[in-house]
Amino acid sequence: MNSIGIDVSKGKSMVAVLRPLGEIVRAPFEVNHTVKGLAALVMDLKSLDGDSKVFMECTGSYHLPIANALSKAGFKVHTINAMLIKNFGNNSIRKVKTDKADSLKIANYGLTYWHEVTQYSIDDDIRIKLKSFNRQYSKYIKLRTAMCNNFTSLIDLTFPGINTLFSSPERKSDGHKKWIDFSLRFWHCECVSSMSLNAFSSSYQTWCKTHKYNFSNAKVAEIHEFARQCCPVIPKDEETRFLITHAAKELNALTETTNSIASKALALAIQLPEYPIVAQMYGVGDITSFQLIAEIGNIYRFPKKSSLVSYAGLDTEPKDSGIIVRKSNEITKKGSPYLRSTLFLVMSNILMLAPADEPIYQFLDRKRTEGKHYYTYLCAGAAKFLRIYYARVKEYLDKQSG
Repeated sequence: MNSIGIDVSKGKSMVAVLRPLGEIVRAPFEVNHTVKGLAALVMDLKSLDGDSKVFMECTGSYHLPIANALSKAGFKVHTINAMLIKNFGNNSIRKVKTDKADSLKIANYGLTYWHEVTQYSIDDDIRIKLKSFNRQYSKYIKLRTAMCNNFTSLIDLTFPGINTLFSSPERKSDGHKKWIDFSLRFWHCECVSSMSLNAFSSSYQTWCKTHKYNFSNAKVAEIHEFARQCCPVIPKDEETRFLITHAAKELNALTETTNSIASKALALAIQLPEYPIVAQMYGVGDITSFQLIAEIGNIYRFPKKSSLVSYAGLDTEPKDSGIIVRKSNEITKKGSPYLRSTLFLVMSNILMLAPADEPIYQFLDRKRTEGKHYYTYLCAGAAKFLRIYYARVKEYLDKQSG
């Protein structure tokens, strides 16, 4: 048998082939991730005698070109968690870290765990795009939160507390917040306080009509009185207007981009067979539905429920030492942080809605009543949710396939 170890990096890989008892069939050699380079690798590996398996680390997206090429060529490809490779075979005092040494180490790992590893499967185009959309969405959300906090601090210099006067939710069409759009027009408290109540009422009504927001006479009086009591830090001048309006425009542009990405991602998720059952799960909304599907992927790649829980990093590690045996309350976190953050959003939704007849809420509430820490019962609830997700989705897909 031939264990093909591949140490992957950006744009190229180091490949080595070993047989049992340390026989080197192919000394480490470099392969570029090009059509020509991968075709030559396939031809070379097909010339090997005996059963062959390919082993490589999961390295973000760098391993996908070579993993897909070898899978399509008929090879059994296995992607291994990088931590497993790192902790394998460290039987040396001298630390050696080169691509050649790593490719041999991965090949040795393959020989040791020849019958225990799970085979890699190529995701369809929709799942690959959906996962990419979700990763971009998550990054844009973090950036939007930072920019929103920055803008709040900035507007407090000219119109302190204006964000507290508006309780309207984000507009579904473009994601805009009313108070941010308001700050584009009335960027300084003197833009309001310098006008009479009637003049501001007329201007505010025109603004609401133009930007398709609801108008209220009571709100007019509240904003006008609030502006008269404000104490700005910086004066109303052209430089200040430039600073505030440009920050608001950038924040709105980022919000529109985030909203568009979410719409596209949801449209992709709807095309996948498990979407109807995922969307029906309590606490799951439009955003969290495509995020769950994107990060979990094809449910059949997990042999059992506990595998999915481990993939999310929600499993716990035993902590035994001598006669002391105790159960750990800490999760490993050796899994997808994107999936964990999505699960925590779902758990927060369930806690906020507090449905008395919902099993997940009953579980969370029981743990809370027992005096468990918030983070502890949230993680336990997320793990329970994943086990239910696994059972429902797999049962649904099995019925769909006949």
